[in-house]
Amino acid sequence: MKKLNEILGTKYPIIQGGMANIATGTFAAACSNAGALGMIATGAWDADRVRKEIRQARELTDKPFGVNLMLMSPSVDDIAQIVLEEGVQVVTTGAGNPGKYIPAWKEAGVKVIPVVAAAVLAKRLERYDIDAVIAEGTESGGHVGEMTTMALVPQVIDAVKVPVVAAGGIADGRQMAAAMALGACGVQVGTCLLASEECPVHENYKQAVLKAKDSDTVVTGRSIGGPVRVLKNKMSREYLALEKRNATLEELETVTMGGLRRAVLEGDVERGSVMMGQVAGLLHEIRPVEAIIEDLYAGGKAVLESVSREWL
Repeated sequence: MKKLNEILGTKYPIIQGGMANIATGTFAAACSNAGALGMIATGAWDADRVRKEIRQARELTDKPFGVNLMLMSPSVDDIAQIVLEEGVQVVTTGAGNPGKYIPAWKEAGVKVIPVVAAAVLAKRLERYDIDAVIAEGTESGGHVGEMTTMALVPQVIDAVKVPVVAAGGIADGRQMAAAMALGACGVQVGTCLLASEECPVHENYKQAVLKAKDSDTVVTGRSIGGPVRVLKNKMSREYLALEKRNATLEELETVTMGGLRRAVLEGDVERGSVMMGQVAGLLHEIRPVEAIIEDLYAGGKAVLESVSREWL
């Protein structure tokens, strides 16, 4: 089976995760220039903003980059069309079934890699001639499923014939090596890139990531079928208390409305939605994105070689 970098034309078998309000065209270009596949996260942006970010990325890199399409977006149809108009090379998708868009994308030569949290969805999507699938465990930040990466990845690999990318809980070489040992063709990472010099989040957000310990995240939104992993803070504690007493969707939304924007742009790490994965506890310094990507790959390779020598 091909390695992810062979599929994507990148230096390393690494995808930068699509983090809404964070993964701009500038940041995606920085990740692509560092050897990964940079991704522009469309989130709740409208079509014009997405087009602007794609063109910005193209000005800053001649390396492959892609677009992450959140299928719940009210602008999803328009953005799917912009992917075609702007000649985007790779699309990852989340929060839904991208089946209606795939034929046109594939006809245009776009590589399509959906994100899934269960093997059954991966198997269903394989019928659409996708190029690979990202199996994302619940350790990741932001929108999550229920299965851990260690349990999910091998079950997805057994369920489909397309290459599988591992995501969730990957921030250093040991974890990358574990993903490859499970049979993944590469990895997708997000939280470790929050602690990069190029990441456009507010400095308060970066410091919150560095200060976080292994148990400092929590999952909100399970009661409404939209689980999201965030930092434990005033906002998340209030939200969980409301969920416990079966609050209405309207009540819950009053707590989270604009929360991600407050965290990312304003640096409000108490009332904002500070999305991060459980691996935040492994991050202790802000570094250039190139160093993070290079160390991740080199560390993974070194671990695999060491294990091979010791076990075989």
